[in-house]
Amino acid sequence: MSRVSPRLTLLTASGVCSLIVLDTNIVAVTLPTIARDLGANFADIEWVVSAYMLAFAALLLPAGSIADRFGRQKTLLWGLGIFILASIGCGAAPNALFLDIARAIKGVGAALLLTSALASIGHTFHDEVERAKAWAFWGACMGVAMTAAPTVGGLITEYIGWRWIFYLNLPVGLFLMAMVWRAVPESRDTQSARLDPWGSLAFSASLLCLIWGLIEANRIGWSNPLTYARLIGGALLLGLFVVIERLQQRPMVDLQLFKHPRFIGALLGMFAYAGCAQVMMTLLPFYLQNGLGFSAIASGLGMLPFALTMLICPRIGVRLASRFAPATLMAAGLTLVGSGNLLSAWAVSSGGYLPFALAIAVTGAGAGLLNGDTQKNIMACVPRSRTGMASGMSTTMRFSAIVLAIGVFGALLSSHTEQLLRTSLSTQGAPWLDQTQGIASRVVAGDMSAAMSLVPATARSLVEPLARQAFVGGFSLLLWVAGLLALLGALVVGTLMRKPIPAPSTSVTAASLRITP
Repeated sequence: MSRVSPRLTLLTASGVCSLIVLDTNIVAVTLPTIARDLGANFADIEWVVSAYMLAFAALLLPAGSIADRFGRQKTLLWGLGIFILASIGCGAAPNALFLDIARAIKGVGAALLLTSALASIGHTFHDEVERAKAWAFWGACMGVAMTAAPTVGGLITEYIGWRWIFYLNLPVGLFLMAMVWRAVPESRDTQSARLDPWGSLAFSASLLCLIWGLIEANRIGWSNPLTYARLIGGALLLGLFVVIERLQQRPMVDLQLFKHPRFIGALLGMFAYAGCAQVMMTLLPFYLQNGLGFSAIASGLGMLPFALTMLICPRIGVRLASRFAPATLMAAGLTLVGSGNLLSAWAVSSGGYLPFALAIAVTGAGAGLLNGDTQKNIMACVPRSRTGMASGMSTTMRFSAIVLAIGVFGALLSSHTEQLLRTSLSTQGAPWLDQTQGIASRVVAGDMSAAMSLVPATARSLVEPLARQAFVGGFSLLLWVAGLLALLGALVVGTLMRKPIPAPSTSVTAASLRITP
């Protein structure tokens, strides 16, 4: 094969990653529409996001080893094939369960795509200056995709239907497959770490049990033994994962790094950023549609204050990095996220879009400051030979935080909405309190018509405003908790990040997942 232009390789790999980012964020504004069309409750809708993120997060580490071992181009082609077929399944889904399963398979494809695309960029550019330019271009593509996702999702949902959000991946994916075949030369890492199936299985099962327990708790009850079993099982499996990694000669995760406070602080910074800021790309559209009554397209446009400040502020962060210590910038970013979430909670309680738009712009600004710094600070804590493993841990931490945050915040929103609605209906002397859980679940999912079908027609004019008011109260509590957690994160991360960077170790125990610069 003739020599391929590095720029074409970069463009193709960035296109693949943009597809993943777009697909990850585009679905948020469609969730209430999906709930109405498929007759799904809130737990079903949570799984639409969580199944994808769970498979994505759980397979990032082994996917990197697969790409290194069997070839980046081959893994890209397989990943695109899985992604396309799963997208067709999502678009054709007859019910919520089918959609959730297809989304999980899609997450498998996305993990293969992200790791192999980023490894291809890293393999193509060796000169430091050219490498920096390549990653800057890649980052710009990701920012544009993330910013455009809500609006694009709203437009597609409004004019041709939510199923086309998934069907359109077919022509785009086929075009990218042709580009990968033409523009991404095959490359491998002959010294890549061997696969760790038992560690991967334990970690995946741990995340599954935890998110399963959190999402299903509102349906079966928090006091149900199954809820306790799932949550405790998740914790035990996480402990088993640690034991497995300690016994490995070349583990996926170098546990020795957790002896260093600065590394822990950097990882916690990533966790807080993803769990209190990035997750809002999924959650905020629920308020815009369920609380303010926005359409899908208006909801997408309504997310622009968050998305635009998140796109702009990384450039400001680069300039501030030369003047302030990493600990200061991380604490400042999390403080902005926390303040933005608290302001959003106040705006939700007050009503109206303008104060809400200003508040989410503050959250987006904090997220923008953190977006590049979180990864950079983790990488600074490890020797150059371990950057592959550290980047894998970082990205896994990011998506694990989003998955767990959706579970925790979703449980909080559902339970508090149900509690407020039950109290309101009791005050009104309503005789159908046994339907409160079903009403609340469908209201939170965005399907008010299905919720109202559970009560007599004569009572709907009374129940509907009470249900909306209960949802607003639940969403406000969610934002208060997210804001306080981000502020707590700012304090903890700011303290730990002031510790010295760990001294280089001569031991080599890391796996070589190369998924970031």
